Amino acid sequence: MTGLPRLYVVLLRYRVAAMVAMFMLLGAVRADGAAALSRHVLWAVLALASSYVAATALNDLADEDIDRVNHPRDAGRPLVEGTATRRDLRALAPVAGALALAAAAPLGVRGVAVVAVSLAIGVAYSTRPLLLSYRTSLAHVVLAVAYVAVPFALGAVASGGSLDAADGVFAAGLFCLFLSRIVLKDFRDRAGDALYGKPTLLLRWGKTRTCAVSFAALLAGDALLCATVERALVPVIQLFVVAIALMLRRLHRADDARDEQVAIGIGARVGNGLLLTTLGVLLLAENGAAPAERLTFALAFTAAFGASFATLAANPDQVLVGYKG
Repeated sequence: MTGLPRLYVVLLRYRVAAMVAMFMLLGAVRADGAAALSRHVLWAVLALASSYVAATALNDLADEDIDRVNHPRDAGRPLVEGTATRRDLRALAPVAGALALAAAAPLGVRGVAVVAVSLAIGVAYSTRPLLLSYRTSLAHVVLAVAYVAVPFALGAVASGGSLDAADGVFAAGLFCLFLSRIVLKDFRDRAGDALYGKPTLLLRWGKTRTCAVSFAALLAGDALLCATVERALVPVIQLFVVAIALMLRRLHRADDARDEQVAIGIGARVGNGLLLTTLGVLLLAENGAAPAERLTFALAFTAAFGASFATLAANPDQVLVGYKG
């Protein structure tokens, strides 16, 4: 049997794990910025990572045949690569789940409850009788709950703080922004999904409607986020949103799969920049930085991601497609 620790690391796909961790940190900062980097947050990171590994193991078991078409050379999918067996993944899922609950124990009853919800979503998404990954209208919403709402709530619990109505609006904005991103996953997985009859949004509604859903979620997320952040940050957010919208437009106009993935990948990179910038500004605010200092930080990050965006957008042939969203 493949060593479970090694398999744990393989299934902890770092791009998604890093993004989920950002949502958790945003929840911690919004609830209590002073405690956002406490030892309890470290326990929350371990609980969240283990819950994600358990969910990934179950999803890889459910989608093995589809993944052989969509990800034939992806080292992050050990069943496809032949570096692990179905027995290995069946063994890892409950072990990772138990580790997630154990790591949540220091966070108290609320922390254990949030992680239990995360684990339940993973089971419902990838196993029968619910198998929510095959529910066209629910699949992406469920993923947004698992990847945004659950980490955000766990971060708040770990910080020991509390959330108010404004924090709820802020979280809803993050939820919509992620939803805008995750519906585009269907483009990457189109070949295998079509071959095995998975009723995704893209296959059932087509490219134009899928892009429209993504754009609507982007606008909703923008409005909700801007309603809860300091005014000076609003124009900065608009720069990121416009860049993402431009990539959605490029995606809609793309004629082949590589061009689609390039557009999605660049847009995802810009989205990460938006999250990092927002997190940095919130941390600075909670630690007493002056408004001018916070704005300078935001502008510096925006400039860095803007330069990266401009370079990649102008040279799509040089982009290494590695979008794993």
